[in-house]
Amino acid sequence: MATKSDKPVTGNLAAEAAASNRFVAWIDERFPLTELWEEHVSKYYAPKNFNFWYFFGSLALLVLVIQIVSGIFLTMNYKPAGDLAFDSVEYIMRDVEWGWLIRYIHSTGASAFFVVVYLHMFRGLLYGSYQTPRELVWIFGMLIYLVLMAEAFMGYLLPWGQMSYWGAQVIINLFGAIPFVGEELAIWIRGDYNVSEVTLNRFFALHVIALPLVLVFLVIFHIMALHQVGSNNPDGVEIKKQKDENGIPLDGIPFHPYYTVKDIVGAVVFLIFFSAVIFFAPDFFGLFLEAPNFEPANPLVTPEHIAPVWYFTPFYAILRAVPSMAGSAFPGVAAMGLAIFLLFLLPWIDRGKVRSIRYRGLGYKIALMLFAVSFVVLGYLGIQQPTPVKTLIARICTIYYFGYFVFLWAYTAFGWEKTKPVPERVTK
Repeated sequence: MATKSDKPVTGNLAAEAAASNRFVAWIDERFPLTELWEEHVSKYYAPKNFNFWYFFGSLALLVLVIQIVSGIFLTMNYKPAGDLAFDSVEYIMRDVEWGWLIRYIHSTGASAFFVVVYLHMFRGLLYGSYQTPRELVWIFGMLIYLVLMAEAFMGYLLPWGQMSYWGAQVIINLFGAIPFVGEELAIWIRGDYNVSEVTLNRFFALHVIALPLVLVFLVIFHIMALHQVGSNNPDGVEIKKQKDENGIPLDGIPFHPYYTVKDIVGAVVFLIFFSAVIFFAPDFFGLFLEAPNFEPANPLVTPEHIAPVWYFTPFYAILRAVPSMAGSAFPGVAAMGLAIFLLFLLPWIDRGKVRSIRYRGLGYKIALMLFAVSFVVLGYLGIQQPTPVKTLIARICTIYYFGYFVFLWAYTAFGWEKTKPVPERVTK
């Protein structure tokens, strides 16, 4: 039985709900807020059998937000000038309140971004998320990856430490190996004949303003393209083919609240590991923050061993594994570029009729696992100083990296793959 004290509370709640509804209705008349929410969240039906591998897309979005927010705070005290950049980073670390935490969040976030993106891409390979009709989803994803590499490379120069300076010098000089236009292209990227304050300024502008804008728009396009064709799932079954009388997929559930809650759990677990790295190993044994980068940039002193950050090292190892031709590094540069370009062509290289690795042939499973192993080994070798043995291993892994795409095309185009029957409905 309700008491007198309950009535005002109930009345207040009803009044607040009515006011909220009126406010939402006022917005909807001027902006399709409810329509967007329903189309992309509450009434977007996703397959009910998502597993662990489907956390990484939402985690990539979370890390993007972390990087943008932490980057904004860093720019408040950073000085993009040759004689001030390194000292301004030290000032942030030592004198700005909580500045060390913000800097470590941003530096750890850069590596975390590539961790979740690489795992997200691997999930696409596992379950054929690049196949028809999701080719454009994959292309937008690869463009995000390409822009992310540029964003990370330009941000890496900003601390103006020894490895930042010489790493940028080496990578930009690689563009000079391109025939006919290489030298002019390298000068255009640097804005000078060597990496200088001019380079620092333009990299700062691109890292802080231009590339994040491109990245955000590409993420929006990626999500829009995904929601247009629908999400893939571990079975590779199109849930839109099986619908009830109301047009709702029988094997689908609303993204909200089911997957928003699930993604929150994944985000909490991720943030626990993320925080552990920040507070206990922010340099992560020299992989996230290299020791030479705690020294100011010196154009007259070359570090003992120059290597890019770990997320670039697989392609750097490919570059070093390819022998020079007539003293030119162009074959290695071309191989490095081709290694990324082939990923864009994957939807057309793989002619398989089955998406998920669960139902694909044994040859595909073995080839994909060896491809992943070769990529990891190349990443490790790219960090190490070259030796004859390591160079030989890098060449074997490079041959396999490119051989995977050749094998995949032949294996699927000529009908060599023996697949298992794909179920009509999704399984658990």
